[in-house]
Amino acid sequence: MQRPEWLANPWRQNPWFESVAVAQERARKRLPKPVYGALVAGSERGQTIAENERAFGELGLAPHVVGQHAERRLSTTVFGRDVALPVLLSPTGVQAVHPDGEVAVARAAAARGTVVGLSNFASKSVEEVTATGADTFFQMYWTGDRDTMVQRMQRAHAAGVHGLIATLDWSFSTGRDWGSPEIPEQVDLKTMVRMAPKVVTKPRWLWEFGRTGAIPDLTAPNLAPPGGTAPTFFGAYYEWMTTPPPSWDDVAWMRRTWSQISGTPFVLKGVCRVDDALRAVDVGVAGISVSNHGGNNLDGTPAAIRMVRPIADRVGGQIDVVMDGGVRRGSDVVKALALGAKAVLIGRAYLWGLAANGGAGVENVLDVLSGGIDSALRGLAVGSVTELTPEHLLIPADFDRTLGGTSAPSDLLFDR
Repeated sequence: MQRPEWLANPWRQNPWFESVAVAQERARKRLPKPVYGALVAGSERGQTIAENERAFGELGLAPHVVGQHAERRLSTTVFGRDVALPVLLSPTGVQAVHPDGEVAVARAAAARGTVVGLSNFASKSVEEVTATGADTFFQMYWTGDRDTMVQRMQRAHAAGVHGLIATLDWSFSTGRDWGSPEIPEQVDLKTMVRMAPKVVTKPRWLWEFGRTGAIPDLTAPNLAPPGGTAPTFFGAYYEWMTTPPPSWDDVAWMRRTWSQISGTPFVLKGVCRVDDALRAVDVGVAGISVSNHGGNNLDGTPAAIRMVRPIADRVGGQIDVVMDGGVRRGSDVVKALALGAKAVLIGRAYLWGLAANGGAGVENVLDVLSGGIDSALRGLAVGSVTELTPEHLLIPADFDRTLGGTSAPSDLLFDR
């Protein structure tokens, strides 16, 4: 006799949610305060994280009353990969909001036909994630010496990833005006006793981990040396902190090395300036992500959506331009594409879905965004996401932020 669902999960509720905002609220109620705080916190005063969302509200849509298409096409191609919708899952660090973490996220990406990024600092190995069948891009920071980075690239290629994302825009400001959430070095018995008052009030979260017999994993298995032990998150952070920052020559080496190892796309994440975008083209990247690291980097950076059009206008004909930062609804995706992005990356949005309902919650978030994209296309009388242009928007005259000028750099030429 099969036991009833309410007995299998005593905190059962209607698992479906109709918006990313509802997913966020469920995540807030479900997660211990330090865990939820790590998801929503930005650097310093939080100016950039707030601006990332607010800027989308300044863009209007210009609908048609007649001429809508009976069917709309959401599929596109980005970084050489065919995707069912122009929403990719951004690499994010240790996903301790759910015991299945990055594996659940990858399964959701595969189920919805899109690409998932896997972080250097992920809590699941690249082998576990690619085993789901998900179209996976491995993300690397510039951390460790070159031999170490080559070993990590080779491991990712052997696991079957379809591209590499280099994230270079992290400066890690610890000065948050509201205080930083506590992240322990490791979850051992002493830590669990000390943090018990903060988690005992979240029985559903505890129950999810308890039923699997697991505890939140704060190690980084993708940074483990061959035959060695995975470092803790802070051990990985120390390696990054003690690695000299890269030059453009280093980025060119990274791109060439990945091309020799894999031959799959190399993407540079964290571009905010036109001159940096032009240098990225010189290096030979397949694409860039216009991003301010979700407001977790240099506070005071303009909203990512404000920097899309100036960059896409200069390099969008040569490489794929995507953006991330502040995407919360399907109409946000449509606005980004109309300004020149090929797709968007989401981070917090799918983590809230993961916290709310595991892998099904991530699928739910993608369905919410897909439905919003389709609805916007219908209202705009557009038959495909590839047909969106700035003419479909109402754009304030002072909306764009052009950083780094518009002239091409002449001092650097790289051997591709």
